[in-house]
Amino acid sequence: MDATFWATVALIIFVAVVLYMKVPGMISKSLDSRADRIRNELEEARKLREEAQQLLAEFQRKRKEAEKDAADIVEAAKHEAELLVTEAKKKTEEYVTRRAALAEQKIGQAERDAINEVRSSAVDLAVEAARTLLAAKVDAKAGADLFKTSLQEVKSKLN
Repeated sequence: MDATFWATVALIIFVAVVLYMKVPGMISKSLDSRADRIRNELEEARKLREEAQQLLAEFQRKRKEAEKDAADIVEAAKHEAELLVTEAKKKTEEYVTRRAALAEQKIGQAERDAINEVRSSAVDLAVEAARTLLAAKVDAKAGADLFKTSLQEVKSKLN
């Protein structure tokens, strides 16, 4: 009996023990469970990637909506500012027009007052000049006669 025979017998015994212990089934089962676990992890990773893509798409949509809202707000603010500027210009023009009309009225009143004052002064000067001329021409006796005549005229008109 040579060594090859014993090596072959040992190999057959080893294979018989391995088969009796169901080692290939255990290895197969272990490999299958590992493959299932890897498959599950890959499926979960795929789901997570899809969720991440959906979240990214949603955030991009929300960002675009926010940018659009911001642009709308800016546009509305510009429009409102233009309206305020237009209204301010209009009110300023109305104020200037009212102030100019008021100034013209005051100037007109001042002109009328000045004309009336000049007329009044002219009348006063004319009366004073006439009195001075009459006083110089009429002596005291003529003044008394004139006074009596005027007094009788007033009495006759009153009666």
